[in-house]
Amino acid sequence: MKILMIFFLFLLGISTENYAQSRSENLFYMVNTPESFESFKANVAQISIVCPQTFLVSKEGVLSGSVDPRVLALAKANHVKVMPLIVNSGFNQKLLHDIVSNPVARKRSIEMMLEYARKYDLDGWQFDLEGLHISDMDNFTLYFKETADALHKADLQLSAALVHATENVGGPTAYHLFLYENWRAGYSLKELSEIGDFISIMTYDQHTRRTPPGPVASPEWMGKVIEHLLAQGVAPGKLSMGIPNYSVHWFTDYTEERGGFANGRSAKYPMVQHLLGQYNAIKQWHEKAQVNWAMWDNDGVFEYLFIEDARSLKPKLDVLKKYNLRGISVWVLGSEDPEFWSVLKREVVKTIR
Repeated sequence: MKILMIFFLFLLGISTENYAQSRSENLFYMVNTPESFESFKANVAQISIVCPQTFLVSKEGVLSGSVDPRVLALAKANHVKVMPLIVNSGFNQKLLHDIVSNPVARKRSIEMMLEYARKYDLDGWQFDLEGLHISDMDNFTLYFKETADALHKADLQLSAALVHATENVGGPTAYHLFLYENWRAGYSLKELSEIGDFISIMTYDQHTRRTPPGPVASPEWMGKVIEHLLAQGVAPGKLSMGIPNYSVHWFTDYTEERGGFANGRSAKYPMVQHLLGQYNAIKQWHEKAQVNWAMWDNDGVFEYLFIEDARSLKPKLDVLKKYNLRGISVWVLGSEDPEFWSVLKREVVKTIR
């Protein structure tokens, strides 16, 4: 009887663990670095889609770039979809305006997307066209629709990485107004989600080098971004939630042009460990932000580090589960805490759509 009871509790434990998991389409971005490639190779079994950031689009709509043949081979062997990013270099606003407002450039770029897709046997593309001005909304939406129509006819997918927003107003400060007009309001969220196969919302960079120190993405703030999209009519099944696996270090900087100023830069996990050791800093858990953070004195000036690691991943995946979203879009392979993958495997079951 005792043995049966232990066996029953064992089965119950397995059932409870499986119940806690959610299905997730795990999209990961990668760049052309050794760290990014090695991370992809080591963890390909947990990836549904890989998006190499290796293609640029010019003012005339000319696409240039390539895909590492090793990435293509690994993806094919492990049933991972390959959807490269299309980027306007430097997220240049004028460049993006010139592209989306020119029918000839739009057509040329679409034709090249189809040609590259044939060349590399791709599964689709993702627009990472940032710095879109509010006045270019209609042209961008038209460009996205033209692209989707052409790609869908070729049995290819199209998605878009979109900048976060929490409301449809200019916000409380000049900084919020700047973000709204130049980075957020140009994207017709509901329409783009219906035209494409899904959208990846960049629920990260809550704080940047332009802001005071703070978390890259707190779950509370991420939830507000998700709720805003859902309120706009974006279906949960079309929404992939952005997750950062990089940290940010705030420090004082100087140039002859600007003089002294506060600055911030992203930090991969090995750099996080290096900074903590260099300054003998003790990381602490920030309850509101649900991340570890550290502060130290560098010759009388405070520096800050907000850390994304395995512990901070779990609360973010809880947001995914709460809203029953399509999956996650993680920036970027090669920056993560090695334990990131253990948490991901425990919390979600990978899907491919």
